[in-house]
Amino acid sequence: MGPLAGMKVVELAGIGPGPFCCMMLADMGAEVIRIDRTAAADLGTPMDPRFNILNRSRKSLALDLKQPEAVEIVLKLVESADVLVEGFRPGVTERLGLGPADCHARNPKLVYGRMTGWGQDGPLAPAAGHDINYIAITGALDSIGVAGGPPVPPLNLVGDFGGGALYLAFGIACAVIEAGKSGKGQVVDAAIVDGAASLMTGMFSALARGAWTHSRGENTLAGGAPWYGVYRTSDNLYISIGSIEIRFWRELLETLGFDPATVPSRDDRANWPVLKKMFAEAFAKKTRAEWTAIMEGTDICFAPVLNLEEAMAHPHMQARGIFVDIDGIPQPGPAPRFDRSGTVTPTPPPAPGRDSREVLSAAGFSAVEIDALMARKVVI
Repeated sequence: MGPLAGMKVVELAGIGPGPFCCMMLADMGAEVIRIDRTAAADLGTPMDPRFNILNRSRKSLALDLKQPEAVEIVLKLVESADVLVEGFRPGVTERLGLGPADCHARNPKLVYGRMTGWGQDGPLAPAAGHDINYIAITGALDSIGVAGGPPVPPLNLVGDFGGGALYLAFGIACAVIEAGKSGKGQVVDAAIVDGAASLMTGMFSALARGAWTHSRGENTLAGGAPWYGVYRTSDNLYISIGSIEIRFWRELLETLGFDPATVPSRDDRANWPVLKKMFAEAFAKKTRAEWTAIMEGTDICFAPVLNLEEAMAHPHMQARGIFVDIDGIPQPGPAPRFDRSGTVTPTPPPAPGRDSREVLSAAGFSAVEIDALMARKVVI
């Protein structure tokens, strides 16, 4: 049932990193009750709920949090919960009556997870922002892109999901373990700027030892090195090379038909453009499929650059069962894996309010009380 089986999580519905964090907790077996807005439940979602994969494996309770009775319902759920997750701007849950002090008054052991871009404090804390802004201010965005070109947004992987959701999930796991020892809950302030900066630790290490250049696309792992990057093939597709270690480098050269003894030294940066040109010309002579047949599975550190549909069909991805089909929607399955406790088979994302009656009934509300709450549109 997953390593987090038995954990109860209350999720105040948001977008992006908060839902992704709660998806990961649910994938690991936690029971997650998502508090959706009644407007979303009343009007219907703008897309089929099945496609909102980040919301999978939850129960949905739709509440109008502007009504005191709805706030009281959340606090009642908090009493038996291990974790609450919210992703509003600083101060919003306090104004709703659902801030850390309100929740800890009901459950002192509660782990209160907060997901923001700028953090709970600091000059920018109250400002709006998105992934691209958070990674811009941390130095991450400036480091990504081709030489001579502008910074290239790396989807929203570095900010929302990497620097945000993953750090919130890690912080929650740490706090839950600590609460088991101390009997006390605490607030987890997960800011995307904190996490994105943390992800750049290796780059700051290079900066400290003088091995980092602020010229975009020229650092070793940023596409500057000829042995670490992508090359176009004869069919206008791409392959990736990561031959960092010398023995892998030698295998790359020999496979491409170059004599390692006569190839310009890669230790001299002045030779990098020459080496890149040599490799570009060599890889342009065959198709991606031909290079895959030659190099895949070797110690060259090679992989074809695949699109999403191609990735799902790749033999290695299929052999490991990385992608699963849930209600007709292909998607990545839970990660990581556990040899004993396993993970949960994901269930389809719920429409807002789908489980309102079930959740309220389990919380101790009678059918008459539930009908009355729904009649007043406290619950939908």
